[in-house]
Amino acid sequence: MSNHNKKKASNIVLFSLDEPRYALYLSAVERVIHSVEITPLPKAPDKVLGVINIQGEVIPVIDIRKLFHLPTRDLSLDDQFIIARTSKRLVVLVVDSVAGVSEIANDQLVNAEESLSFAGYLSGVTVFENKIILITDLEKFLSMDEEQVLNKAIKEVAK
Repeated sequence: MSNHNKKKASNIVLFSLDEPRYALYLSAVERVIHSVEITPLPKAPDKVLGVINIQGEVIPVIDIRKLFHLPTRDLSLDDQFIIARTSKRLVVLVVDSVAGVSEIANDQLVNAEESLSFAGYLSGVTVFENKIILITDLEKFLSMDEEQVLNKAIKEVAK
């Protein structure tokens, strides 16, 4: 796994997509904002909804509903954007709501079940307040090929 296991506990940002609870490690999260209009990005990978511009930086918006095989829906004013940093770039995740920051004991984190069709996008699973929390792995959201396609699409828009 990651260097999060070297510590006894990790801080996570809890968020929801429909009913299930998900989380990201706090160390990857830059900030959370209310949803804004997304500019379509032709030729981007299917899981990229488009881009937003924050302080002059064009940031891709990832549809994580597709990654987790959830029904897609139109963007709502009530949605929130989690701006997070991967090792390669900033990305925006569209979520229904952000519940806050919590601490989890790393010894309670288990590997995602191989039987989950989307286990490749998870770094682990834990139980928090009697609910299963799926901890997402940002580094796995885009393949290397998708990163290249995305870079090319963003460059074309920036011209």
